[in-house]
Amino acid sequence: MSNEPHRASDAASAAAGASIGETAAALGATQARFCADWLQAIGAAPEFAALFHALVAALSRDPARVQALQQRYYAEQLALWRHFAAPAASGSELPEPESDARFRAREWRELPWFDFLHRSYVVAAGWQRDLIALAATDAATRRKLAFYAQQFADAASPSNFVATNPEALKLAFSSGGESLARGLANVLADAAKGRVSMSDESAFEVGRNVAVTPGAVVYRNELIELLQYRPLTAQVHRRALLIVPPCINKYYILDLRPENSFVRYALEQGLTVFMISWRDVPASCAQLTWDDYLERGVMCAAEAVRSISGEARLNALGFCVGGTLLAAALAVLRRKRKRPAASLTLLASLLDFADPGEIGAYVDEAYVSACEREFAAGGVFPGARLAAAFASLRANDLVWRYVVDNYLKGRLPPPFDLLYWNGDSANLAGRMYAYYLRHMYLENALRIPDALTMCGVPVDLRRIGLPAYVLATEADHIVPWRSAYTSARLLAADVTFVLGGSGHIAGIVNPPQAARRGFRTGEFGAGDSETWLRASWMRAGSWWPHWAKWVKAHAGPLVMAPEEPGNARYVAIEAAPGRYVRKRAPTTTV
Repeated sequence: MSNEPHRASDAASAAAGASIGETAAALGATQARFCADWLQAIGAAPEFAALFHALVAALSRDPARVQALQQRYYAEQLALWRHFAAPAASGSELPEPESDARFRAREWRELPWFDFLHRSYVVAAGWQRDLIALAATDAATRRKLAFYAQQFADAASPSNFVATNPEALKLAFSSGGESLARGLANVLADAAKGRVSMSDESAFEVGRNVAVTPGAVVYRNELIELLQYRPLTAQVHRRALLIVPPCINKYYILDLRPENSFVRYALEQGLTVFMISWRDVPASCAQLTWDDYLERGVMCAAEAVRSISGEARLNALGFCVGGTLLAAALAVLRRKRKRPAASLTLLASLLDFADPGEIGAYVDEAYVSACEREFAAGGVFPGARLAAAFASLRANDLVWRYVVDNYLKGRLPPPFDLLYWNGDSANLAGRMYAYYLRHMYLENALRIPDALTMCGVPVDLRRIGLPAYVLATEADHIVPWRSAYTSARLLAADVTFVLGGSGHIAGIVNPPQAARRGFRTGEFGAGDSETWLRASWMRAGSWWPHWAKWVKAHAGPLVMAPEEPGNARYVAIEAAPGRYVRKRAPTTTV
């Protein structure tokens, strides 16, 4: 893959001297390979063949209904042909398809051939959904079938191919083929990176215009760096805040630019902030386990924070899988009669995995067993594979939208810090990943008191016993908010549950000055999520000030801000953001 950037440049030069038809053919062939690779990667899942056989077996038990559905599908397609072949003879107007951003341009409606392609695709996708709904199978199997069927339908959209996208064709002719030449160069450049570009990556650099909040690395081991940020107020609360971000991405989602940095906001509230920066795991750390992530990650960081702050307790915050790791670590410490935290904040985190959302379509016994075999002797799980899986959950927004804009239309995506971060994945220790899949997603054992032994002791989340602030977001496709609510009920303590707007990332990165979205609050009691929702009330703006007020109540009195980071035991090593976050993981093609 090392020659791919040169190939992209050569392709653009060659395309400039070729006809529009030749360039379109080259781009079309490259794009077709991309779609084929995408579908092959999905179809290669260990469970896919079994799901397909289950579908065939289920449908064979009711052939009459299947035949009726087939006849209806053929009739709808035939009606489309008749209408477009002889509109005057059809005698009726076709109903408008549901609104779909992929087909918003007027060419999809005003040019009969493309109008037909759009409508035929809608009919075919509907037939596919109806066929799966017809299958007499269990709910879990039907859910997985529906997920994979949607993946295939999204990939097969006529909007994804230059020959069947009127917007791309119009732009190609108006630009004299230049848009196609740029698109061909873009797709080859992305092949070299192993992912579809969602942002202008040249616009950002870690430590230059993202992850720029001043601070220092005050502790480092083979798995983490611990950052201590410079105070922004003359006085700070005595108890520090330790943030445990997800280990599958870089920490700076919480420290993007100054105007949307959660870290900076917390500092402005008079909090002393520490952040774990997880290492993009190299081969030398291929043997690390889940317990290592707890001990060498969360627990080592907590000990350093307590030492530097001079306080016996800290306020702990975990985001996504960072929240799962944090809760598990606190449960382990509590069993060992240690209580290093005064409060717990969980942002979009799962503790009860009964309904893990759409990602559950990927996780079954066959997949988990395959991971366990792959990493039995150690190894590194590529973060790019996990990033691609998460992107597939919203493929139209996170894959095909950029395929159309970048390749078919030859455009470069605009700079967007959040999407730049999204492409900066981190590799995981394979044994840790397999453990996480088996015991959390597949067996959902963390919710069961003493069912799991971690770091030599049984864990029980109920023993954590801390006041907790639990935030979920209503459109989260990775941590469904109702699952976050169920997770909060495992804590058996004083819980403040908040439901923010938007999704897994945008709902978290919601600075007050943006004055958008909103959040719901209400009494957290014995009722289920629906009971809580009905009794909750809406508040305007960001949840950040609401959380700040809550956490400061647990942060102790104000004292003079420290002049220097670290202490005699934990001496500042280098300036933030440190070296671990700067390393970008190697990527692989889709």
